[in-house]
Amino acid sequence: MRQREYLGQLELMVLFAVISSLEGAYGVSICRDIAEKSGRDVALASVFAALERLERKGLVNSLRGEPTPARGGKPRSYFTHTALGLREARNARATLMRLSGVVLSPAGQHE
Repeated sequence: MRQREYLGQLELMVLFAVISSLEGAYGVSICRDIAEKSGRDVALASVFAALERLERKGLVNSLRGEPTPARGGKPRSYFTHTALGLREARNARATLMRLSGVVLSPAGQHE
């Protein structure tokens, strides 16, 4: 029986940023998206480490763009989500919503 691999908070934020990207997600755009939506600054190296883990798990795919003079002739890596990645993100969101129901509901006066 295969043991379930759970996603950490940063991996989830990176996966959500990849899924929500309309132009193709890349490292800096992911960092910017996370900062804008969460109010947290994340290190670019941490985002790339999370992307590598997500790719190993089959949740995202990477693709190299064309080399550009602005990047010193280096290509940019773009990331897209897989069907498995979308399913995992939806499951994680549903679980978080169920677990946070007590905190968010007026009847559950937890503070």
